[in-house]
Amino acid sequence: MKRVRVRVKKKKKKRRKIIKLLLLFIVLLIIAVTGYSIYEYQQGLAESDGSFKNDGQFEFNGEGSDLDEVNVLVLGIDSRGEEHSRSDSMMVIHYDKKQKQPKLISIMRDSYVDIPGHPKQKINAAYAFGGPELVRKTLKENFGLNINYYAVLDFKGFAKIVDAVAPDGIEVNVPKKMSYGIGMTLEPGKQVLHGDKLLGYVRFRHDRESDFGRVRRQQEVFGKLEKEAVNIGNIARLPKILGLVDPYVETNLPNGVIFSVGKDFLLGDTKETKSFRLPVDGSFTNKTVPTYGAVLDLDLEKNKEALQQFLDE
Repeated sequence: MKRVRVRVKKKKKKRRKIIKLLLLFIVLLIIAVTGYSIYEYQQGLAESDGSFKNDGQFEFNGEGSDLDEVNVLVLGIDSRGEEHSRSDSMMVIHYDKKQKQPKLISIMRDSYVDIPGHPKQKINAAYAFGGPELVRKTLKENFGLNINYYAVLDFKGFAKIVDAVAPDGIEVNVPKKMSYGIGMTLEPGKQVLHGDKLLGYVRFRHDRESDFGRVRRQQEVFGKLEKEAVNIGNIARLPKILGLVDPYVETNLPNGVIFSVGKDFLLGDTKETKSFRLPVDGSFTNKTVPTYGAVLDLDLEKNKEALQQFLDE
């Protein structure tokens, strides 16, 4: 009987020892991963020469969402926060947490809309007049779209972001020679583009397609960068990439939302991103307005209906 008790005690003692060793290993692993992440993040910051941060001074009254669906307004701008800069590109990333379905909505910058508290004009003026909050109100008033959070991206940092996420570049097919307005010349043909040149590719708009071609190229590159961002190599480099990107982005996205959505992407749980453009075909006319020049005059009801249908798919 005593021998049995001794054996039981020895087994318990051995089990406690194993548990202690496991706990110690886990603690050391957490410390190592945390230390590595902080070091890599700081390395990324050191390599970045951006300083777009607005110190959280943007007013924004979007309703924070712990719901199943989240809408994030993404604004690309041409400056580092000057008071009167217009947004160069405008997108909304919609994510359905239950369906694991990301959707990308691009809004044409020449859309002629009502801007609350201001004369009717191109939608890209809303950011210059009132930052992300006025853009939120404008999208709600014209398209019935509720925005929960925002992210403002300085396009001058786009090249660094691309090179961090896709160091081997992104393959695209340049349809024709591109040069005017982008500070470089891109020759036609299939090729791999890196940061600066890829920025020129997604910003070119001086041809017959104008902003329509540019929006299509932005959606194309967004999809390719999304795939690059979740590869195994980039997951390991994620802290450094975040440090490099951070100075070029101002956002009010809570860490909880970033973690929740990011986890789905990193684990490969999400479906393929669906893309959409406002205005939709057949819902606008080209028009010239004194002061503002060429605009897209929208049939708002058609666009609201098409947008809701897209979100309900």
